[in-house]
Amino acid sequence: MAGITGIGSGMNIDSMVTAMVTAEQTPKQNQLKTLENKTTTQLTSLGQLKGAISSLQTALAELNSPSKFLARTAGSSDTKVLTATASQSAPAGAYQLNVTQLAASSKVALAAVPSGDDKKLSTGTLTINVGSTKAVEVKVDSTNNTLAGVRDAINKAGGGVTASIVTDNQGSRLVLASSKAGDGNDITVATTVDVAGGDISLEELEFSGGLTPPNVDDYSGGAASDDYKAALQAFNDSADGKAITKAQSAKLTIDGLSITRDSNSITGAIDGLSIDLKSVGSSTLTVAKDEAGVKANIQKFADAYNTLISFINTETKVTVVNDTSAPVAGALVGDSSVRSLVNTVRNELVAVQGEGTVRVLADLGLTSQKDGTLSVDSTKLDKAVKSDFEGVAAYFTGDKGLAARLGDKLKVYTVGDGILEQRTDALQATLDKVDKQNEDLATRMAALSERLYKQFNAMDALVGQLKSTSDSLTSLFDNMPGFVSSKD
Repeated sequence: MAGITGIGSGMNIDSMVTAMVTAEQTPKQNQLKTLENKTTTQLTSLGQLKGAISSLQTALAELNSPSKFLARTAGSSDTKVLTATASQSAPAGAYQLNVTQLAASSKVALAAVPSGDDKKLSTGTLTINVGSTKAVEVKVDSTNNTLAGVRDAINKAGGGVTASIVTDNQGSRLVLASSKAGDGNDITVATTVDVAGGDISLEELEFSGGLTPPNVDDYSGGAASDDYKAALQAFNDSADGKAITKAQSAKLTIDGLSITRDSNSITGAIDGLSIDLKSVGSSTLTVAKDEAGVKANIQKFADAYNTLISFINTETKVTVVNDTSAPVAGALVGDSSVRSLVNTVRNELVAVQGEGTVRVLADLGLTSQKDGTLSVDSTKLDKAVKSDFEGVAAYFTGDKGLAARLGDKLKVYTVGDGILEQRTDALQATLDKVDKQNEDLATRMAALSERLYKQFNAMDALVGQLKSTSDSLTSLFDNMPGFVSSKD
């Protein structure tokens, strides 16, 4: 109800009302703000706590996976020759591989023809075979009877054959490449002419073998031999169709046993192994248990646990600033659910399991520090994994393993309607109440302001009337006969 006020009394009614409303509102407002900040901080901390617990659960799930302990690694002594991956069924051991030939697919350049999109082919049918299989058949008519038109038709047809045009010193060539490797899978091209004519006969594109690059191994002088150079030059200068790459199979031996495949990706030669050939040469392939992967998962578990404990330490710590200031308390100080969580986790970590060489975490080199976090002795962990791989697996996996036991204890905190969700719902309810109380407070303060304005404006009007009456009386007395004004 702010307006023109204080006319009668001269008082600043706006300032007076604002001060009185502020004095009434501030204590409650500060109380609600403090509660809101504290509740919001607790909500944030509980969210972070749930995230830390979830990360630990993920690490435990990795440790409780038998497949992680059954995993195998496949290492090549020369990765330039071959690489490999191993499944769980791969038997541990070492294998000597000797790659004498890589698989290759056919690539040919058809006979050179005059260049230019204006050069027309006679119409008919062009058939591309890969080995004994028809791969692509293209109908050549007035819509595509150019070299570029045939190229596009081949690429559109698919069939495992791609086409491009290369223009060399002899003219333009249709270059065909097959995706199918293996002995006997060479490209051949047959044509049938429907209507003769055009600038180029479709028969010019036939290819039944053609020239092949000279083999440098056939020349005593190798690549430096004049005969080899002359043969290579003749191959390059020929306008006839050429076999750029002949199709061939991969050839290798495994421990002296001959293997032939139509692909450089070899499967089935050794149970559980997939081998990728890279180049000709020899390599020793070693298959072993994935000890490094197991150690990495144990380290991830320790890291996730340490993250959780460090967070809890921070959020439940009371820090004394100085003698005059109040101590700073973490958001979860005095939280019973957090204390219960820490006690539960630690009880599981120190529990003795089984009768083997690995019964407690300390047998793996994992020991507790003063702040409750775990220290990992990499040397001791490495020794335990190497000496008793099955014992390490038994300690972590199974219904009675550490991962399952600890995972079950943590589940009650993170599941729907679990401990943390109930706490979160309660805190959210508190925030909702704070919002409602803020709304109610704003309504009350608006009513108070309205009432004060009415009261002060009424008082101002009364003071104005009294002043007006006083002024009238003074003027009356001043004008009475025999009355001496004080002004005189």
